[in-house]
Amino acid sequence: MIHSMTAFASQTGTRGATSWIWEMRGVNARGLDARVRIPDGLDGLEIAARAALKKHVHRGNVTLKLRLSHQEGTALMTLDPTQLDAVLKALDAVQERAFDMGVTLAQPNAADVLAQRGVMVQGKVNDTNSDLTVALIAEIEPLVSNFMAMRQAEGAALHDVINDQLNQIDALVSQATEAAEARKPFVADQLTTAMQRVLQNVADVDPDRIAQELAMLAVKSDITEEIDRLVAHVAAARALIVDPKPAGRKLDFLAQEFNREANTLCSKAGAAALTAIGLELKAVIDQMREQI
Repeated sequence: MIHSMTAFASQTGTRGATSWIWEMRGVNARGLDARVRIPDGLDGLEIAARAALKKHVHRGNVTLKLRLSHQEGTALMTLDPTQLDAVLKALDAVQERAFDMGVTLAQPNAADVLAQRGVMVQGKVNDTNSDLTVALIAEIEPLVSNFMAMRQAEGAALHDVINDQLNQIDALVSQATEAAEARKPFVADQLTTAMQRVLQNVADVDPDRIAQELAMLAVKSDITEEIDRLVAHVAAARALIVDPKPAGRKLDFLAQEFNREANTLCSKAGAAALTAIGLELKAVIDQMREQI
């Protein structure tokens, strides 16, 4: 089965005051070029990410990126008993000092006390980096699965495109076979006419030698081998596009062989109809090579 090397997947999540976005994208490459971009301080996360990539992805230029954001003010405010005691003692000392000096002060209320710096503090987030790392590692497998699912979906579409092109090649090879059969009388007349022009100015020519030369010319214009190879290549390509193993390089090599046979067919055509079929064959093969 064909798998494309182009795909994109993302995964979002939240834990406490921390939210994240995983992004994974891949484009074509001859081998595997995996790049992992993860913020510092998350021990073991990059190792887990690279292990998942190595397990599931074998080709392509793949980038796996993590973005973290921390929201301030999301934790509850809590009372700091130590700071509260310090503030109350300070207020008591102020009241006593004012009384000694004959100064009357208004009694502070609870709101005044709570407004003092340090009495109310932001609640601590219970999650540690270790907890966050565990949550992030759990997101990697679903992310990679979505990425591979997109590769498979695009690969299925490419399978249909290449299979259609193979059908076109198959049909053109059949047309070439018919055109080659139809051109035989024409080629024979051409060879005979050419030989007669040569013989007009040559005396004492061995008839056996003439027959031999005609046979050699006929062999040079015969496209049976090219047709047979093209038929075999079509069968091989059909087998590769349904094979679960990676087939990109094999298909690329096979496409080169397709093109080689089409070039030879055009050079041996010897007839306008067969040449036209050969040129159309080359065009379809080039389109298939682009997809591969």
